[in-house]
Amino acid sequence: MSSTFRSVQGSVTAPPGFRAGSISAGIKAEAGARDVSLLASEQLCTVAGTFTTSRAPAAPVLLCKEHLLATNGRAQALVMNSGNANCSNGERGLIDARRMAELAANKLGIDPQHVLVSSTGIIGRPLPMEKIERGIAQVDLLPDGGHLFTLGIMTTDTRPKEIAIEFEVEGQTVRLGGATKGAGMIYPNMATMLCYLTTDAALDLTFQQDALRRAVNDSFNMICIDGDMSTNDTVLLFANGLAGNTPLAANSPGASVFEAALRHVTRYLAREMARDGEGATKLMEVVVRGARTDADARRAARALTISPIWRCAVYGEDPNWGRVLSTLGACGAEMLHERIDVSFGEVGVVRGGVAVDYKPEAAKAVLAQAEFTLNIDLHMGFYSATAWGCDMTHGYIDENATYHR
Repeated sequence: MSSTFRSVQGSVTAPPGFRAGSISAGIKAEAGARDVSLLASEQLCTVAGTFTTSRAPAAPVLLCKEHLLATNGRAQALVMNSGNANCSNGERGLIDARRMAELAANKLGIDPQHVLVSSTGIIGRPLPMEKIERGIAQVDLLPDGGHLFTLGIMTTDTRPKEIAIEFEVEGQTVRLGGATKGAGMIYPNMATMLCYLTTDAALDLTFQQDALRRAVNDSFNMICIDGDMSTNDTVLLFANGLAGNTPLAANSPGASVFEAALRHVTRYLAREMARDGEGATKLMEVVVRGARTDADARRAARALTISPIWRCAVYGEDPNWGRVLSTLGACGAEMLHERIDVSFGEVGVVRGGVAVDYKPEAAKAVLAQAEFTLNIDLHMGFYSATAWGCDMTHGYIDENATYHR
């Protein structure tokens, strides 16, 4: 971690003024699995958000957008459930999402429009509202409840994904925490993912929204597990201003520090999602340099995280660079065959589009690592991009062949 950012405990409750918790309400089939979660701030927050671009958005996504529009980007709490996506339930889905907001608002003594809602899980099943109502009533909101909150938002994740840091902004100590879930249906923009970020910094809402959009673009929009996108994807950044700083705008002296911290947190969480891909055994980082445009760099990097044939080779620890080259050539980015360089970690295998004399066992050893980097240089320009993915294994098929049962 950069010396600028210091690691702290607490996830989404690391910043002062936030409380959270979760409980098992019986929505998930697994006995005792936490599936109703709450996050609340002592005071009203400015909130920035990015959401799924699916043309079949779930009811909670629609409700979040509705509430943020009505309140000019203000909210004080979030209520979410896992185990049921509340998607494709028609008018009932919207009624149930609104009821979740009302239940949380009543518990906290705040306006229902200041409560945002998320759901994740199986599509097309009505929410079991009696269980959710009991769950919301029973959740204990704790100042150190961030980890419990993270556990409550998981679905097929095998481990929680969370982080919290502190840093200095204009002489004030500021904290930023985050928790995310997602291990499948990851691509092209965000994923089957929910991400909640909290800070005690005071932020100008326009800067907050722009900074979040840029951070998401270079993190959650650069991961791939299987090439699918969900109906419920949501990223929310809550800022309660308790640090006491002058609200950061784009031209503020501390704006660049905060944005760097936000990038650090979102990139960490994105990598952890790719590492925990359904059935995955390896985290693959793809670094593309020398592209003609930013779009070309991103396109080339992402192509290698989505290619099934290359990802199967990664699983088998087969340094078949021909699959890398063929994927690059078909991705649509501008390139010349005779300029392409490929390296597995530090082991160069292709220079100028031609195989070099290398030791296959050295390249295989790179792919055998739990985490490795695939380096590409197109020698076409000055743009670069980094994407993250994982290998494709039998475990992915096993997970998704019976998910609905």
